[in-house]
Amino acid sequence: MGIPQAMEALSERAASVRESLQKSQTSTENMVAILGSFDHRLSALETAMRPTQIRTHSIRRAHENIDKTLKAAEVILAKFDLTRKAEAKILRGPHEDLESYLEAIDQLRSIVSFFSSNKSFKSSGGILNHTNNLLAKAISKLEDEFRQLLTNYSKPVEPDRLFDCLPNSLRPSSAASSQQSDVSSKGHSEHQNKSLENAVYTLPTLIPPRVLPLLHDLAQQMVQAGHQQQLFRIYRDTRASVLEQSLRKLGVERLTKDDVQKMQWEVLEAKIGNWIHYMRIAVKLLFAGEKNVCDQIFDGVDSLRDQCFADVTSNSMSVLLSFGEAIAKSKRSPEKLFVLLDMYEIMRELQSEMETLFGSKYCNDMRESSVSLTKRLAQTAQETFGDFEEAVEKDATKTSVFDGTVHPLTSYVINYVKFLFDYQSTLKQLFQEFDSRNPEAQLASVTTRIMQALQNNLDGKSKQYKDPALTQLFLMNNIHYIVRSVRRSEAKDLLGDDWVQIHRRIVQQHANQYKRVSWAKILQCLTVQASNSSGGGGPIGGDGSGSQLSRAGVKDRFKTFNVQFEEIHQRQSQWTVPDSELRESLRLAVAEVLLPAYRSFLRRHGPQIESGKNPQKYIRYTPEDLEHMLGEFFEGKTWNEQKR
Repeated sequence: MGIPQAMEALSERAASVRESLQKSQTSTENMVAILGSFDHRLSALETAMRPTQIRTHSIRRAHENIDKTLKAAEVILAKFDLTRKAEAKILRGPHEDLESYLEAIDQLRSIVSFFSSNKSFKSSGGILNHTNNLLAKAISKLEDEFRQLLTNYSKPVEPDRLFDCLPNSLRPSSAASSQQSDVSSKGHSEHQNKSLENAVYTLPTLIPPRVLPLLHDLAQQMVQAGHQQQLFRIYRDTRASVLEQSLRKLGVERLTKDDVQKMQWEVLEAKIGNWIHYMRIAVKLLFAGEKNVCDQIFDGVDSLRDQCFADVTSNSMSVLLSFGEAIAKSKRSPEKLFVLLDMYEIMRELQSEMETLFGSKYCNDMRESSVSLTKRLAQTAQETFGDFEEAVEKDATKTSVFDGTVHPLTSYVINYVKFLFDYQSTLKQLFQEFDSRNPEAQLASVTTRIMQALQNNLDGKSKQYKDPALTQLFLMNNIHYIVRSVRRSEAKDLLGDDWVQIHRRIVQQHANQYKRVSWAKILQCLTVQASNSSGGGGPIGGDGSGSQLSRAGVKDRFKTFNVQFEEIHQRQSQWTVPDSELRESLRLAVAEVLLPAYRSFLRRHGPQIESGKNPQKYIRYTPEDLEHMLGEFFEGKTWNEQKR
């Protein structure tokens, strides 16, 4: 095909495309026109429907607001209904149904909270005032109920009930009357103390267990209402009074230092013994019971619990400790040492319990007072020790023992020392309060010094006797009593065997001295001397083995012997050697010297007298007579008894 033909075909195609484009544009324009018509119509329709839409939306919002209002009204009405019901319960009071009453209080609190957070309600102010007034009345009635419940179930504990709570070993034999039962600490022993370490104490029931939860719930409500101070005063006044009454029924009384100073020792000693018992009962039973009650009622309110317990027990503790202080500060005397040790012991025994019971800051004063009393008792006891040692050394009592027996001072001091050993552990503890040295060595030192002070005093008292033989007998008796007592007591282990042996030798020395000064002169009558007496016969040999006295000399010897022996017998039969073994030993020692000498003299010189007139005038006694009469020595017989 040629170029002209090709151009013609291309031209036809271009014309066809142009025609198609024109048709497409016409269709587009027609469509745009139609759509424009629809848009106009929709706009008109929307304009026409807008008022209807607005009304529909308003109606829907109104319905929603009505629903909300109805719901709010229902809640408010429910609160009003709750208030009405709660008010009815409050007006009836808590006594009939405490649980329901407490629920009503909780409901009133929730109502107050509700209206406080919705103050936009027109009635919120009025209902808040009304509900708050109801709450105030409710809490006031709760106070009354708490006071009434606590008062009704708080009664003083009778002494019999308290005694039943003690271990058997501490119960009085007769508890019919606490005022009459002397529960003093006589008969103290360390064994008893050890047996008490594991003793079981049963806490007395101060308030019935079923009442405690009610009191706890009432207390919690009062605390929530901010009435802690009112609650504190009610509890303190009620329980403190009851505790004090319990102690008074037991026999506790407030005594001053002046009261103590005026008392006779026997009365005071009994009161001290009772005080020791009262302290144990107060701390282990009454105070521990009060702590238990306080913990349960104020569970969850620690500060109020501790403050209440402190104030309830404060006055009672003060009364008990003041008596101890009065004793510790009173005039010292030896007989007070043991009761001071008893008092010190009970304070030490109760120390850990008092630290637990009075552990809070509110109990600081009581805790410090108890520690102070313990130290004061220890100090006074130690000073009394020193006083006793000095008093023994300087004892100047005019009491004299005419028969040479054991002096009352000796028996008193020995019994005192023996009794000290019942307090060994206490004394060692006491020594450590002031001195870190070995307490056993300190006890041994104190005991040794007391013994030496006693011996020094006895030496002085022995010089009162005009008869040197009686001086020796007196010292022999007293030192022997000391040694025998030490050997039979725990003091032996403390003083040691050397001390015992040394003092046994001292006893023997005094016995030997007695024999020398008492019998040396009379034995000279039975011994042939180197020259004759003025009324006697001729010279004799110095050894007495081969010479004879003249008859006059023999008579004079027998007469002198008789007079001297009868005089010795008369005096020394009135003297006393209280220990039977020592008495027999001393008689035997005299007999072993006297009888052989008398027999020898009688055998050698008796025939000279027997061959003359009235031999019985000179030879009054046979050896058997003398032996019998020696058996009457040291029996403490009076002259009248001897004549009978």
